[in-house]
Amino acid sequence: MEVLGEEEWRARATAHEARVDALVADHLARRQDGVAHPVHDFLFTYYSLRPAQLRRWHPGYGVVLAGRVSEAVTEADVQAKRPLVEGIHRLLAATAARPANLGCFGMHEWAMVYRQSEDETRHSAWPLRLGPAGTDQVVESHRIACSHFDAFRFFTEPARSLNTLSPSSHDRPAFEQPGCLHAGMDLYKHAFRLSPLVPSELVADCFELARDIRVLDMHAAPYDLRDLGVEPLPVETPEGKQEYAAAQRHFADRGQHLRRRLLDHCTVLLAAKD
Repeated sequence: MEVLGEEEWRARATAHEARVDALVADHLARRQDGVAHPVHDFLFTYYSLRPAQLRRWHPGYGVVLAGRVSEAVTEADVQAKRPLVEGIHRLLAATAARPANLGCFGMHEWAMVYRQSEDETRHSAWPLRLGPAGTDQVVESHRIACSHFDAFRFFTEPARSLNTLSPSSHDRPAFEQPGCLHAGMDLYKHAFRLSPLVPSELVADCFELARDIRVLDMHAAPYDLRDLGVEPLPVETPEGKQEYAAAQRHFADRGQHLRRRLLDHCTVLLAAKD
């Protein structure tokens, strides 16, 4: 066990709280005013961690806080989450071992509105940039190869048969790959589900990655969000595809770094004894 002196751990806790406060301030202000945001609300609606939980600092397994020994994560705590740790380790290891596929061009968001009218879409307050017919044409003219079940399951029924892959909730390690934006965002979910076994700074790092990926995801989505300052990334064009793939490569590299950090923590946790 590593022992953190009181001055050090209090400084880390304070820095983490200040970092999270800055990251969630806009969301909390919008929530207080009852204002929805189609880009940033996703991190607090699709993912279950509340801002107050994200703000709470803990050092992770193997660390004792001077003056607060009773709050240390115990090996019993680790064993209670062992099935979760094993599952996350298996998924992350399989994903990390694959090359990044950078050829999807964000078509998952387009497949989620395929053959829908504008008032049927998930963000019906915002128009489709190319209209329903133009959006459908983009879907039909592209090869759809979504490897992430939690994106694929939101495809409209007509779009599901267009996907060249058939991921399910039970075989994620067989499909997920590091170029996938949703796999990158989900590192945040894996990190907070492992809390308090992993340090809060790592959870916050994963949150920042998820936030940045979500912005790209919606720049490339079929919605017209220019009134929010979200300029379209036209993935239906060669230039847009090139820009999207470059951004995707950058996020894949960031994600692999965080994925390895999570894997390292999982390896330590799986080595813990009763």
